[in-house]
Amino acid sequence: MWQSLVSGIWALFLPVIIIGGFRSGLFTPTEAGAVAAFYALFVAVVSYRELTFSSLYHVLVNAAKTTSVVMFLVAAAQVSAWLITIAELPMMVSDLLQPLVDSPRLLFIVIMISIMVVGMVMDLTPTVLILTPVLLPLVKEANIDPIYFGVMFIINCSIGLITPPVGNVLNVISGVAKLKFDDAVRGVFPYVVVLMSLLVLFIFIPELIITPLKWIN
Repeated sequence: MWQSLVSGIWALFLPVIIIGGFRSGLFTPTEAGAVAAFYALFVAVVSYRELTFSSLYHVLVNAAKTTSVVMFLVAAAQVSAWLITIAELPMMVSDLLQPLVDSPRLLFIVIMISIMVVGMVMDLTPTVLILTPVLLPLVKEANIDPIYFGVMFIINCSIGLITPPVGNVLNVISGVAKLKFDDAVRGVFPYVVVLMSLLVLFIFIPELIITPLKWIN
C-alpha cells in the first residue's frame, strides 16, 4: 500500500495543481488544463520514464488527431449556434414559453427538455451563451431559484455531451480508446439513463439541490 502511494505521489499532485491553481487565481481553468498536460508529460517522461522521446512523437500525433476531431465538432456547433441566432429561434422559444410562467413546474420541465434537445447537437459553451439570456428572465418571472436553474442547466448540458447524435465527449473517448462510436454509445448508455433519472428527480424534488446550496451559503 505504502509503496503504491509513494510511486503514485507525482500523479496525485495533478488535481492539486489543477484545482489549486485556478482557485488561487494563478491561472484560468483553461490554462490549468494546459499546465496539467505539461506536468503529466513531464512526469511521464522524467519521473516514471514510461514515455521515451522516440514514442513521444506518436503520442503527440495521436493527441493532435483527437484534438482535430473535437475542433471540427466545436466549429460545427458554432455554425449551428450562428444559424439558430440568425433564425431568431431563441426569441421564438421565449414567446412560446411565456404562457407557462404561471405554472413554474411545467415551465421548468419544458425548459429542461428544450435544453436537452439543444445540448445533444451543440457544444456546452454556445448552448449556455445562447439560451441563458433567453431563459433566465422567464425563470425569474416564474419565481424559480436562478442558482437551481443554473445547476440544472449545466447537468443537462453535460448529459447532452455524452448523448448522440453529436456527443462531443463520446467522440473524444472513441478517439483515445480506439473504439467505434457505436461501441462508445452502448458503453455509456447505462450512465446516461442514471443521469437522466437523477435529472428527473431533481426537477420534482428541487430541495435536493437548493438545500445543500443554502448550507454552503
